[in-house]
Amino acid sequence: MDDGIIEQLAAFVTTTGFEDIPPAIAEKAKRHSLDTLGAALAGATSEEAIRSHRALARAGHAGAAPLWGTGATLAPREAAFVNGIAAHAFELDDTGGCDHSGAVVLPAVIAALGLAERKVSGRDVLTAVVLGYDVGRRVMEGFGGYVPHNSAGWHSTGTCGVFAAAAATASLLRLSEAQTASCLGIAASFASGLWVFIHDGAMTKRLHAGRAAEGGLLAALLAREEITGPRRAFDDVWGGFLKTYGHADPTPERLTRDLGRDWMLRHAAIKPYASCRDTHAAVDAIGRIIEREGLGPEDIVTVRARLNGFLDGMVGGRDIATLPAAQMSLPYAVVARLCFGSAGLSAYAPERRAAPELAALLAKIEIVIDETVTASWQSSLIVETRDGCRIEEPTTVPLGAPDNPVSLAQLREKFDGLAALALPRPQADELAQAMLSLDELDDAALLPRLLTA
Repeated sequence: MDDGIIEQLAAFVTTTGFEDIPPAIAEKAKRHSLDTLGAALAGATSEEAIRSHRALARAGHAGAAPLWGTGATLAPREAAFVNGIAAHAFELDDTGGCDHSGAVVLPAVIAALGLAERKVSGRDVLTAVVLGYDVGRRVMEGFGGYVPHNSAGWHSTGTCGVFAAAAATASLLRLSEAQTASCLGIAASFASGLWVFIHDGAMTKRLHAGRAAEGGLLAALLAREEITGPRRAFDDVWGGFLKTYGHADPTPERLTRDLGRDWMLRHAAIKPYASCRDTHAAVDAIGRIIEREGLGPEDIVTVRARLNGFLDGMVGGRDIATLPAAQMSLPYAVVARLCFGSAGLSAYAPERRAAPELAALLAKIEIVIDETVTASWQSSLIVETRDGCRIEEPTTVPLGAPDNPVSLAQLREKFDGLAALALPRPQADELAQAMLSLDELDDAALLPRLLTA
């Protein structure tokens, strides 16, 4: 019988080495890894990360794996959980993978370093990262892509991200092909994550990244001890992952199409703004308008953003009472750019969200439902000014996307600002240098030390 999807993915994970990865993909993996660590170091100061650590510490969990940006440690599984939460806590982690691949892959991989039965090189880490991004995105593609799966109410960072973490950890720990197949099958039973947080700004969105990182690591550890996982997890059978979690007709063939030739990391984007990625094209568009036209907040009568129903449900709200809610609001992101000149992390501080001038401007932002809109970066903003001008600005591929990447200098500026919230500058510099030359690092055990405050 021909190998099934699980077997093909397992063979891909276990036989792929660093030498098989195109140099451009390896370089992109280094930059995304650095970006994830910066987001996580800042996120270590978040309420979600602090409270999750407190919950586990009170339950008596201890270990030697560091919580990044702090001096605390937990057992590897718990460290992956908390570090994953921290990486996603401020909406600054990358997107375009499973969706938030860095926040599930890096916490699992670095937590697994202390569990490997050999010295792990930087190249081993990079290989694991690339494979994690690849498998996680392929699982999401099995549902037909982001929209069919997420519009059903599933948060793909949690449901598909667990496979990303599992594949990455299986690679790092050098599981056998049979063990890796079990690892991916076990991960299918650990998948979870619901979009219900969108209705009240609950903190659970951040938990999904941590849970996926933890689940993927646990799946690999169980498989290493010969716990078996189902080999038909992606088949069209009762209880199969795609059949059970799917909303539209699944496309299982996309899980294995062009394995080892089309690298899914190419889809990943780095986020310059501290908000949902589907707000970024609008932030760029309003920035172009005000810079080109010389407009200030006082010149604006109204701003209309064209969104389809799915995007409106995701980012059309204007509840900014909590940080998670504000970061999912396109109206707030646009207003932040108008009021503060930036939609970066500082624009989402409580005192900024409570600024009196902001409330009046927020009332001027309107959402126009237009089902011809196919994506947030294929729409437009319509601005009406006090002098009677009507300006329609098309949204385009946002900054940070693969087709519009941030420069290395912009990446370092972002990382340096975030890492400064947790680490001394010399240590942050050493970490950045280590990540950007990861393929030259002989012993990756250096990384946990550099991540410890």
